Amino acid sequence: MAVLAMHHSSVIVSSTHDSLAFYQGVLGLELDNSRPDLGYPGAWLNVGQQQIHLLEVPNPDLKAKRPEHGGRDRHTALLVDDLDALIQSLEVAGIAYTLSKSGRKALFCRDPDANAVECIEQKSLSSN
Repeated sequence: MAVLAMHHSSVIVSSTHDSLAFYQGVLGLELDNSRPDLGYPGAWLNVGQQQIHLLEVPNPDLKAKRPEHGGRDRHTALLVDDLDALIQSLEVAGIAYTLSKSGRKALFCRDPDANAVECIEQKSLSSN
């Protein structure tokens, strides 16, 4: 048996609407409309060949007392092709972020429910 790839990551949210404003509006992820009725609100978002599933269910985790820097918290890491453009989008939306402490061109921010998201710049081959 071998693990072939990651299929999706699920994130608990308090409002699918507010979370879509972040994941679609700020990060630019595409909504996958094939999500069936699972008995609770949510959404599936495409991230290349993988997905992020937003689950609007009761959250057992506290928003408070999370580390200021998302790199010290559980997080979802995404590759982006232009970190500077993302920084502009975050600033326009009033979303705080911290730069990665690893030395690579990356940042951490949080969605409306304080879930940490890491964005790492990776230039595509066509942009070189």
